[in-house]
Amino acid sequence: MSKKRKLVLDHSTGLLVARLAREGVRPYFGRILAAIFFMGVTAAATALSAWLMDPVVNKVFIERRPDLLWPVGAAVVGTAAVKGLASYAQSALMSFVGLRIIADMQIRLFRHLLTMDLAYFHAHAAGRLISRFTNDVNLIRAAVSNALVSVGKDSLSIVFLIGVMFYQDFFLAAVSFFVFPLTVLPIVRLGRRIRRVTANTQEEWGLFTTLLNQCFQGIRVVKAYGMALYELGRFSDITEKVFKLNYKASRTRAWSSPIMETLGGVAVTVVIVYGGARVIEGQTTAGAFFSFITALLMAYQPMKALANLNANLQEGLSAAQRVFAVLDTKPEIVDAPDAPKLAVSGGAIAFEGVDFAYQPDQPALSGITIAVPAGKTVALVGPSGAGKSTLLNLIPRFYDPSAGRVTIDGQDVRAVSLESVRRSIALVSQEIVLFDDTVRANIAYGRAEASEAEIEDAARHAAAHEFILGLPQGYDTMVGEHGVNLSGGQRQRLAIARAMLRNAPILLLDEATSALDTESERAVQAALEFLMRGRTTLVIAHRLSTVAKADLIYVIESGRVVESGTHAQLIAQGGLYARLSELQSTQASDMAVPA
Repeated sequence: MSKKRKLVLDHSTGLLVARLAREGVRPYFGRILAAIFFMGVTAAATALSAWLMDPVVNKVFIERRPDLLWPVGAAVVGTAAVKGLASYAQSALMSFVGLRIIADMQIRLFRHLLTMDLAYFHAHAAGRLISRFTNDVNLIRAAVSNALVSVGKDSLSIVFLIGVMFYQDFFLAAVSFFVFPLTVLPIVRLGRRIRRVTANTQEEWGLFTTLLNQCFQGIRVVKAYGMALYELGRFSDITEKVFKLNYKASRTRAWSSPIMETLGGVAVTVVIVYGGARVIEGQTTAGAFFSFITALLMAYQPMKALANLNANLQEGLSAAQRVFAVLDTKPEIVDAPDAPKLAVSGGAIAFEGVDFAYQPDQPALSGITIAVPAGKTVALVGPSGAGKSTLLNLIPRFYDPSAGRVTIDGQDVRAVSLESVRRSIALVSQEIVLFDDTVRANIAYGRAEASEAEIEDAARHAAAHEFILGLPQGYDTMVGEHGVNLSGGQRQRLAIARAMLRNAPILLLDEATSALDTESERAVQAALEFLMRGRTTLVIAHRLSTVAKADLIYVIESGRVVESGTHAQLIAQGGLYARLSELQSTQASDMAVPA
């Protein structure tokens, strides 16, 4: 490693440690101080245990003084009890701090991700984000806990035990600890290597989680297309990579043990040879020697923990770097400074010269100008990929246009608060999203204060009440992840009921009846027509029954408006809309129009 790269890494490490202490540890400084106090008591009791070997050997076993038998025994028991209680107290306090850090970091991560744009989630696989919440946060907790325990209990134990050793034999203590500074350089190098390996491991864990998530969600497709062996192969490849990286990290981490064992063995050998000679020559007592060697052996474990601390710390810093990278990413779609609330009078929507592109040089919308009058129903039709759903996404500011503007009642949606814009909109998408909760909770999503009567009324209007009553627990039935316990049509009717319950002045319907059979569609369409009265509705529809009744229809092709008018006007023009209508008329009544 070059000197420049080493300096950069050391600087980065220092900044990460400082930030982790400031943002994760500082709120619990009081508890940490209390824990360190009890660590000091534990360390002092440990050193006292080693010192007590002097009177135990000299006074009890060599001088054979019965009057000291019980006092020395009581001192040993008392020391052990104090050490045990103090150890419990510091362990409980540090457990609280470590677990609290996990909870705080997870809440902070989740809160931050909820503010991020849709584009961020499209660019980052769910598995990798989940890995930040699980593996990375736990590595941070372990690093913080180990660091605090090592700095507190282990360091203090070593200080007290070294004090006992120097008290018993200054020269022998100096000789014994001469070899331990030699371990610092290889341990530091091992830590840096572990940090690099850990970073790679966590990336693979993200892929691992993503693959599992995708496979379980798409299990019907996996089975239908006979791709179980293919998915098993992908899973095995990632698992092997994770195994090799974890094994590499374990081997690297394990090198600290032979280093410490070898050098520790050298120190103990020196003590036995030199100290034993001094006892034989009468220069020191057997009790002092046993007290010394007891302190040395007791010091070995905290020294080993300190040696391993760098490896644990590097793993935690690698994880902290990834977590902070997420937290430092700022959303692009935010409120303007001092943005007022949207004032909805009629709910008129306008697209004025709107351009938009998901990727540079790949325009999805070009010069779109559309007017949706207040209280009217406007439909968007056109071939797949024409940009209809993209237009809908610009209204609640899932994305912002690259040129032009989108207005509601003349107010640019970018100039008013995001929360007030979205509160004025009810959306039913072709991608039905239900949560692993009860039917009732899914309908009331967004209106938790809704009464039972309001929920049931919305379900009736969405033609969902009857099938809900037929479920095992009615409105209290769990729908399963993504509504897996319901049919496609049932899921869509619950989504429509949710939009009805929201009772917003603006309705966005993105193929809202696409999964319904003809009979259910008639019932839902009647309810939608009732709901649309007095509301501004923008509809993406692929069934003529919905499109034909719209007040105005815009035909979108390749991101541009190519036709507009009523159903009758567009049929008379004989353009793209007429061709789509003709295609539908040749199909069965429940066949979808290309959309």
